[in-house]
Amino acid sequence: MLAKSLPPISRAIAGRINWVTLAALQSMEPDVGKPGNTGFRRLLRATLFSWQGYSAAWKNEAAFRQELCLVVVLIPVAIWLGETALERAALIGCLLIVLIVELLNSAIEAAIDRHGSEQNELSGRAKDMGSAAVLTSLVLVVTVWALIAAARFLGTGS
Repeated sequence: MLAKSLPPISRAIAGRINWVTLAALQSMEPDVGKPGNTGFRRLLRATLFSWQGYSAAWKNEAAFRQELCLVVVLIPVAIWLGETALERAALIGCLLIVLIVELLNSAIEAAIDRHGSEQNELSGRAKDMGSAAVLTSLVLVVTVWALIAAARFLGTGS
């Protein structure tokens, strides 16, 4: 069941995970923040919930799928374009920020949509702000990539 819910790109990675262990973890009561759920058990459960979040985003959010595919393509370009470790970290880091912001925006939208489809000023404002956050993260990507590319190809900067 869990393997089928993972996106195709994750199935290849997840094929190495012991699904019996994950199934056992999934059957445990959801007490991540409660006493007794500490250490390695908490870490495993949190990892499972994170994978479920990635899977839900892949399944339900076209923007996340597009951005993830773009990140997968651009990471090798970032390694080539960046001349120093710091430049590579900036190029890859700002790409990951887009994914983080998109996941948060999707979570906000899902929580708001859960409460109904009627128009509400606060709900609309929250969704618009989440969208603005995604746009801002994309502007960050363009800015960082343009500055580093200009420094490399045009000899600008230091």
